[in-house]
Amino acid sequence: MAFLRSGLIGDSHPLIQGRGLHLRPPVSVDYGPWAELRNRSRDHLMPWEPQWSRDELSRSAFRRRLRHYNREMKDDQGYAFFIFRDSDLALLGGLTLSNVRRGVTQAAALGYWLGAPHVQQGHMSLAVAAALPFVFDELKLHRLEAACLPHNVASIRVLEANGFTHEGLARRYLKIDGVWLDHLLFALVADDPRQRRGGGL
Repeated sequence: MAFLRSGLIGDSHPLIQGRGLHLRPPVSVDYGPWAELRNRSRDHLMPWEPQWSRDELSRSAFRRRLRHYNREMKDDQGYAFFIFRDSDLALLGGLTLSNVRRGVTQAAALGYWLGAPHVQQGHMSLAVAAALPFVFDELKLHRLEAACLPHNVASIRVLEANGFTHEGLARRYLKIDGVWLDHLLFALVADDPRQRRGGGL
């Protein structure tokens, strides 16, 4: 898995190459494919995500999202990526590294989503595997955390396929689709073995 710098999106923006796919920060020209994929996947995504705003898929909301992503990246507080298939450059979904903590913690939280047409093909397991060298080798983080709903079997498979360890249950941890729900907590630390079997989301 390679970490590259792309002149297309600026020298300060990471491009991550994986197996059959790549990850890069979203830019303004991604609005159309993003809005189309998210709209097609609405019923699939809403049970797993924070409640969508009334203008969730509008161009202005996307611009606000980009400003937030760019500010977080500039401040080393978070890194957002879109996931693209190499063969046809189709947008598959997204992956975020949020709540980056430095100092004695050196940790971040992993989140991801995949469009409904692309689930159960192993894309997300490969995307997470591709992101791990960026997390541990480039950002020099010690720990990557993830939380998922207990019944989200596909997401659990993605995490386990990449060596994450189940560490416990957080009660009413995140507000998903308007409701505070329990989440399973997983983590991977820098010196853990990383498995890359694929499968899952």
